[in-house]
Amino acid sequence: MATVLITGANRGIGLALAQRFAARGDDVIGVCRNGSDALAGTGARIEADVDVTNAAAVEALAQRLGDVRIDTLVLNAGILGHESLGQIDDAGFDAMRRQFEVNALGPLRVAQALGGRIVDGGKIGIITSRMGSVSDNDSGGYYGYRASKAALNAIGKSLAIDLAPRGISVVLLHPGYVATDMVGGSGDISPGQAAKQLIERIDELSPQTTGSFRHSNGATLPW
Repeated sequence: MATVLITGANRGIGLALAQRFAARGDDVIGVCRNGSDALAGTGARIEADVDVTNAAAVEALAQRLGDVRIDTLVLNAGILGHESLGQIDDAGFDAMRRQFEVNALGPLRVAQALGGRIVDGGKIGIITSRMGSVSDNDSGGYYGYRASKAALNAIGKSLAIDLAPRGISVVLLHPGYVATDMVGGSGDISPGQAAKQLIERIDELSPQTTGSFRHSNGATLPW
């Protein structure tokens, strides 16, 4: 039985991951700002009131975990904005900054705070997006989301290099176009199916494939 810590675990992809990890017998720690009945139903240990942009909240989480050792860390918390060129006002730029704080700096903050609790040879799965790919951008727009996810991809690659001496492997994962509240319920894959595929990618992760950027279906994505 492995210990898996998941951020943004109260709904959407994070919840589906918690459900699947728990169902196969893993010990799940669900980190979120607000708990949910669905997350409680998994039997996970719930660590609520954790905003990944808040240094004090993340440090308090680390202290509460005590001597818990983490086999797999899944950095999933994220938000989505819809900025369009020519229509980005002051509020829009503020929203973009918020996306950087949550989508890029938040995962780094958590990884740094909890890094010492990850077992040597452990794994980190970072839920990113192919919208963070520069090569794959053929539709423009979504300035904050694209840029924050591109930054997250760069952060994940550096984590893979910096943690390699401890045998910790890191993978950047695009879940697919998942039908969650974040995209208004649209999408071509369910959270459950996305979670199944994401877990398959994390399970097969190794030091030989660390630092890769992959679709949950197994395809390698361009940077």
